[in-house]
Amino acid sequence: MSETAAKATGAPATSGDANRWKALVFIALAQLMVVLDATIVNIALPSAQTDLGISDGNRQWVVTAYALAFGGLLLFGGRIADLWGRKNAFVVGLIGFALASALGGAATSGAMMFGARALQGVFGALLAPAALSLLAVMFTDAKERAKAFGIYGAIAGGGGAVGFILGGVLTEYMNWRWTFFVNIPFAIVAALGAYFVIREPEGGRNRNPLDIPGVLLSTLGLVALVYGFTRAESNGWGDSMTVGMFVASAVLLIAFVVTEARTKAPLLPLRVITDRNRGGIYLSLGIAIIAMFGTFLFLTYYLQIVKGFTPIKTGFAFMPMIVGMMVGSTQIGARLMTRVPARLLMGPGFLVAAVGMLLMTQLEIGSSYASTILPAMLLLGLGMGTAFMPAMSLATLGVEPRDAGVASAMVNTSQQVGGAIGTALLNTIAASATTSYIADHIGSATSRSQQQLVTLEGQVHGYTNAIWFAVGMLVLAAVIVVTLVNAGRTDTAAVAESGEGAEEELAIPVVAH
Repeated sequence: MSETAAKATGAPATSGDANRWKALVFIALAQLMVVLDATIVNIALPSAQTDLGISDGNRQWVVTAYALAFGGLLLFGGRIADLWGRKNAFVVGLIGFALASALGGAATSGAMMFGARALQGVFGALLAPAALSLLAVMFTDAKERAKAFGIYGAIAGGGGAVGFILGGVLTEYMNWRWTFFVNIPFAIVAALGAYFVIREPEGGRNRNPLDIPGVLLSTLGLVALVYGFTRAESNGWGDSMTVGMFVASAVLLIAFVVTEARTKAPLLPLRVITDRNRGGIYLSLGIAIIAMFGTFLFLTYYLQIVKGFTPIKTGFAFMPMIVGMMVGSTQIGARLMTRVPARLLMGPGFLVAAVGMLLMTQLEIGSSYASTILPAMLLLGLGMGTAFMPAMSLATLGVEPRDAGVASAMVNTSQQVGGAIGTALLNTIAASATTSYIADHIGSATSRSQQQLVTLEGQVHGYTNAIWFAVGMLVLAAVIVVTLVNAGRTDTAAVAESGEGAEEELAIPVVAH
């Protein structure tokens, strides 16, 4: 029975893989592990730094080594998934991630820790695009796809905040090493489940030879970009190495685009990013993530240093954001995705998040959690959950099966590069605002307690300055979405009612380009 006939008779649709819902459990588990890992280590970092004798100047490498490897190799990882098969790449990525996590948990020196984090990044870059592209090729019915991406989007958005809670619990009650060891059971369960449950659709592999120049240029270009922003945070924007990294990144990435346009079997077929919808989504997601990541960091410091919260209490303080993301992703995004154009979910979603961010610009030393931070987090989570959901789905919509891995890798690349840039950029803005505030006010502080008060006020002043910048980034993301995504005529009613073309166009409402 065809899918259309099934719908006409009221029988359940049989599109997609029979085991797709079981597969979603293991794909979601792997995604949760990767997202958790990005934040869980931040909470454990102070304890790990003390134990391993890592200097203040080098501690950033615990985060940077991971970001460089992950962000730099994502396109390569996506292409490997298209070449080897997504299931194979997914399982190998999980096993490698578990081994790298074991190495990090057993680290006896700073260098061993940095190496383990880089290895986690390498296998994460193989695992993340394989996970998203498996969803893209396994869920072909419009309504099912909306539900699947709703669950995936909620985990991708809320998992980071869960990491704060888990990181706090493990660091406070056990040991920082468990923030690494906790990945191992996740990885083993997800790998075993994927091996036995996932049946990848036939004919989706890209058998073309690997584009080695494209791999080298994209990896080096992205690594130079991420490292440039990281150096700017620690050494300043005028530092010769920082400037050199940005120049090198620009040259390498321009050379990459030129190479991809000319080669017969490119690493990143330009058709994937020149599509107006996808290009708008990659760009807006990257910009929104810049705002999100920096704010996560500031709120963690504000709650722990200014308000004196414990790591666990800080983790639970992020719960309203998780709840907001879950509601936005599964109740708003998933329900409306087949009824309205994606831009009418993503644009307002980013603006709601911007309003939440705007509330946070009012932070002061004496601000109460209930009246300022709680509503801000709810709005931030609700907005980002609503926006993430259609973004994840639309980014892989209508992509040829052979390009699914690379299209998925671009979603992850925009998030990873956005996260690395956001942390460095917003930190730099906050640090310079704090320094100038303290310089202007410290002279009037006569006692030690007054000086401490000025220092705290300076830190909060720095955070709010950077958060104003984040508000602007979210508004910019909304403008990009409304301008580029689904631009023109939409025929959502026909799509929602008939579900026709689910196999071909995956029945998400988009317009002809």
